[in-house]
Amino acid sequence: MQATVKSPDQMEEQEFPWGSITWLVSGQIGNSQTMTFGRVVIRKGQANAEHGHANCDEILHLLEGELEHTAGPDTVLHLKPGDTITLPAGTHHSARSVGDCDAVMVVAYSSAYREVQNE
Repeated sequence: MQATVKSPDQMEEQEFPWGSITWLVSGQIGNSQTMTFGRVVIRKGQANAEHGHANCDEILHLLEGELEHTAGPDTVLHLKPGDTITLPAGTHHSARSVGDCDAVMVVAYSSAYREVQNE
């Protein structure tokens, strides 16, 4: 595989009731065979559903806003801009935007073919 650049006009955004995900790197896109990388927006006051990724670790870095992030059955973490959370494979988690604006973050996964398990 060779080096590639993905410009904004080539990016596909997925819309959800809680916000959006723009995938930038993945096996499906064809620009990595080892990682998935994207930009996530969770709208102010909204949350994504609890889910997990059995086949990969997840790293989330918060750029804007504030998040209340659940990780497993007993852990609730508060993230502010600049904070980074690492979630081991199989950890069920969810995030709620609790700040005064939308939460904007980048996410990376240790697999080019990220699997999602919903509960």
